[in-house]
Amino acid sequence: MLPANTTPSGLETPSGSDAVGRLALRFGVGVGVLCSLWLLFLQLTGNNPFGPKQLLGQLFVPFAVIASQWMLRRTVAPVLPGVGRSLAVGGLTALLAALIAAGSVWSLAHGVDEKALARNRAEMVEILRVQQRETPKEKRNARLETQQVQRVEELSIRDLAMSTFTRVLLLGMVVGLPSGIFFRK
Repeated sequence: MLPANTTPSGLETPSGSDAVGRLALRFGVGVGVLCSLWLLFLQLTGNNPFGPKQLLGQLFVPFAVIASQWMLRRTVAPVLPGVGRSLAVGGLTALLAALIAAGSVWSLAHGVDEKALARNRAEMVEILRVQQRETPKEKRNARLETQQVQRVEELSIRDLAMSTFTRVLLLGMVVGLPSGIFFRK
């Protein structure tokens, strides 16, 4: 009987828990840094790094989650990774990416002047007003529309970082759950 981490050819394979941590760290930090570099690129090119274009960099997170799960499957072969390890590596990858992305938003927001944050709020209010105009008159609520505009105008750096964290984590987990189940075998 061979030990669990030995292949029939006698070569040692990394245990599943070691591979989960290593792969989550590699892919999570890598895609988190990619999100941070995208924010920096947007800032340096004169675009709003806190606006909707930020999402373009965050779209790499689901691909990194899938890649980490696929690499786990290849790393522990011929042993099957199982649903727990597969979901764990995907979840940890998404969590690390979300932490780094939110930290970079927070850092960049503290590094730029208030004028850039005010420009972001103005763009968000403009988007909100366009959405409100598109709503049919019978479904409009003036008090709710005023509250929405006030909330956008009061957005803080913490709110921007929390929304980035939530968005990145949800993007990673929405794709990570089905792919984790798929890559379990």
